[in-house]
Amino acid sequence: MRRIPALLVVLVAVLALAVPARAATGITATFSRTGTSAKFVVANASTAALNGWSIKFDLPAGVTVSNVQNATTTQNGTRVTLTPAFYINNIPAGRNTEPYSPTFSLSSAADPTACTINNMACDGSGDPAPPASGVTADYSVAGGTAKFIVRNNTTAAISDWSIVFTLPAGVTVSNGQNGTVSQSGNTVTLTPVYYNKNVAAGGSTEPYSPTFSISSNVEPATCRINNANCSGAPDTPPSAPTGLTSPSKTTRTVTLQWNASTAGSLPIAGYDVYNGSTLATSSSTTSAIVTGLNPNTAYSFTVKAKDSKGTQSTPSPALSVTTNNPANDTTPPTTPGSLRSTAKDAGSITLAWNASTDTSGVANYDVYQGSSVKMTVSGTTATVSGLAPSTSYTFTVRARDTYDNVSGASNAVTATTSDIVGGYARVGYFVQWGIYGRQYFVKDMDAAKLTHVNYAFGNIDPVNLTCLHGVTKGTTPNPQDPSQGDGAGDAEADYSRPMSAAQSVDGVADSGWEPLRGNYNQLRKLKVKYPNLKVLISLGGWTYSKYFSDVAATDASRKKFVSSCIDVYLKGNLPTYNGAGGPGTAAGIFDGFDLDWEWPGAEGHAGNHFGPQDKVNNSLLIEEFRRQIDAYGATTGKRYQLTAFTPADPAKIAAGWELGRVAQSMDIFNVQGYDFHGSGSDNSWEPNRTGHQGNLYPDPDDPYPFHFDVASTVQAYLDAGVPSRKITLGLAFYGRGWQNVVDGGKKGEWQQAGGAAPGQFAEEAGTRGYANLVASVPNCTVHHDEVAVATSCYTGNQWWTFDDAWSIQKKTAWLKSKNLLGAMFWEMSGDRGPLMAAVDAGLR
Repeated sequence: MRRIPALLVVLVAVLALAVPARAATGITATFSRTGTSAKFVVANASTAALNGWSIKFDLPAGVTVSNVQNATTTQNGTRVTLTPAFYINNIPAGRNTEPYSPTFSLSSAADPTACTINNMACDGSGDPAPPASGVTADYSVAGGTAKFIVRNNTTAAISDWSIVFTLPAGVTVSNGQNGTVSQSGNTVTLTPVYYNKNVAAGGSTEPYSPTFSISSNVEPATCRINNANCSGAPDTPPSAPTGLTSPSKTTRTVTLQWNASTAGSLPIAGYDVYNGSTLATSSSTTSAIVTGLNPNTAYSFTVKAKDSKGTQSTPSPALSVTTNNPANDTTPPTTPGSLRSTAKDAGSITLAWNASTDTSGVANYDVYQGSSVKMTVSGTTATVSGLAPSTSYTFTVRARDTYDNVSGASNAVTATTSDIVGGYARVGYFVQWGIYGRQYFVKDMDAAKLTHVNYAFGNIDPVNLTCLHGVTKGTTPNPQDPSQGDGAGDAEADYSRPMSAAQSVDGVADSGWEPLRGNYNQLRKLKVKYPNLKVLISLGGWTYSKYFSDVAATDASRKKFVSSCIDVYLKGNLPTYNGAGGPGTAAGIFDGFDLDWEWPGAEGHAGNHFGPQDKVNNSLLIEEFRRQIDAYGATTGKRYQLTAFTPADPAKIAAGWELGRVAQSMDIFNVQGYDFHGSGSDNSWEPNRTGHQGNLYPDPDDPYPFHFDVASTVQAYLDAGVPSRKITLGLAFYGRGWQNVVDGGKKGEWQQAGGAAPGQFAEEAGTRGYANLVASVPNCTVHHDEVAVATSCYTGNQWWTFDDAWSIQKKTAWLKSKNLLGAMFWEMSGDRGPLMAAVDAGLR
């Protein structure tokens, strides 16, 4: 049991004897000063106890606070926040803080201004109206520990709350107590634990208010609780733009510019330009070009600023502009010269050119990508964004004068966007179910050797045709049941299951009450440890691809599906499950999508929907993903990645993939480099003959009527127009095996067999993770086929095909010779170190 401080005992006795000296109507904080020694006496003249309080006030510039007693203070410029010590934090009705009122020293004699206590005037001048939001969050910080006290100023209990606040660049938070903090850049989300998420009417979170460690004692730049001001004050819109002018115009366009607005409660997100009462265009800067106008016609324009919540300012003063008369000038400008590329990254190319001349003046320049106008600018530089990485583009530029006479085209320039990685990609699949029988956790991945983690798998809602974050682990154990994946998922593994300290990336156990637990919380921790690591959600897979054909079928269904996936995985709006999840809880974990449709236009798992329409619809679905994630990225300042697992079988490529077309939208093709042959867990595949599952080159001894090899597969992608630096080669971190295999003089290669060999798990006959295979299949003599570049082993009865360090060294050397982007591997739990080390060594 915790002892009660003697000081607190004395204070209780004093307060019990105190008699209110006046009949004030509310709370007061009375300031007094003798020289530079200052004091606040807080009095509660109301009829209810004051449970938690803080004082905020301003001092003249240069005046600072020190030597604080009975409280702590933080100072940000001229603004000071005073937070009481615990023994005076609660003041009964009719009592005050004497004799333990806060005192402090000032660097020079000065009195505070703009003084508030719990956002009320310190002088107690009347009971103020309740805050606009009804709920407030009062922040304080001292000694590297910050605290939020949430207060419910309404007459009804609140059942949940969350706080989103921003900090200066470089300031970080950690070690949340009585709440969970997650940080993405300079934005922090604080969510309560179960015992303080409900706040009674008139109550607060004290004495269980959330605290957390902070790397610097600073105030939040912005703070929102349940999307309202933490202070409870009503949101104020931005100020109206001023100085609207038109520096240039043509017969069909008007260029406008204006002075920036001042932000209100929220940051300014952009500006809306109106032609009369009609929205003409929007801009993220303080200029815009209004197009589609009629020649020699008068227009009236206004501009409104808008904040990040969409609240608009009042309009700017109107500006009248008359477009030019084309009859007054028919001579085009000179042709722009010396078009060149000056910079590039994975999603954009920057261009520059020499200015054109014209007797009436050059109004702007049209930048063409191929034969289409990509953008119009007023200067002689342009950054063309929304491009795909590792992709070649050709541009020209034409000048346009103020009478819409267009020059000839500049010289053409061809430029290629950068790769999405600075060297070679290492893409590893992590399976959500690996935490069960495999006992493979996020912490077990050697993330220092990875560029990407693809989290497998997300499912599709069979009824709503949206991204489904399921809460069941499956409908049947039968792998061939056509309904096996309907409505299935594993929210338990994803974000509900608490992880022990031994299972945790940072060695800190989950309490079991966090809103985000399980694999997702560990992935978040992993990204803190490795900030450059990209984590993608992989949608589909063998079991969950049944409804891809349906979601891709129409424009409306594609838009609905992609929007739902962004909502769940990028915005992080998880369904509530077992006390976990909720709005925004998974925000910032996923950096994009990996589409694992097995297979468009061809059979896959039993019961899958497919048809010849899938090929075009697959392209349209990929393009819809690209459009929507780019649009969402424009609001977050981040470029989200789009990848796919793509087939090795030429028939499946022909049935479902317009490779050259989708290459314009995709970042990585994770090309299947395995599963060329296998027995299958139910002996439904190729139970009677062995075969290499991932040979690099053709094997002349292959007796099958169809022949697969990695080199031919990759060449098919290159021939179809996929850039080499968008291709990763799939490697197998597992083996496929047969039993009752005869030698036949080939150590079991391509020989008769009697079905699947016993697997690592009873339900997975014919399959073993690499580490399990080498440890659990005795007397399996390894053979390296130098012609096919394929590894196998033979026991005299069982024959297994797999990748090992030797074949990985050969394959990584080959992919580097082909200038491929890197390697992908299925899946991480199969290896306990040597294969990942071989990949890393081979891709240095």
